[in-house]
Amino acid sequence: MSKRILIVEDEENMRLLLEEEFADEGYEIISTASGKDAIEILKKNDINLATIDIEMPDMNGLELAGLLRKEYPKLKIILLTAYSHYKQDLSSWAADAYIVKSSDLSELKITAKELLK
Repeated sequence: MSKRILIVEDEENMRLLLEEEFADEGYEIISTASGKDAIEILKKNDINLATIDIEMPDMNGLELAGLLRKEYPKLKIILLTAYSHYKQDLSSWAADAYIVKSSDLSELKITAKELLK
């Protein structure tokens, strides 16, 4: 069975790019633009890994990662952001990895593959 990745990204172009890249790697993808929707999706689906954007309108990605870490301790979490200063934020401990967004997604794909072993 293929691994299932949840993409939580409010920027549509980035979300579509992530969907395409992970699908090309053979993963099953579920995506949403909302942290609140992500929580509902996790209640109904078996998810192996979540990539979470930090800057989102309804719920900050750090908050979401913290909630998911408590509810789903086995879930692997990658925080994605355009801003490297979040790395210093203590609440980023809730994530398994922290990646600064770029047009080159190889770091993200390598990290996902490592976490899903």
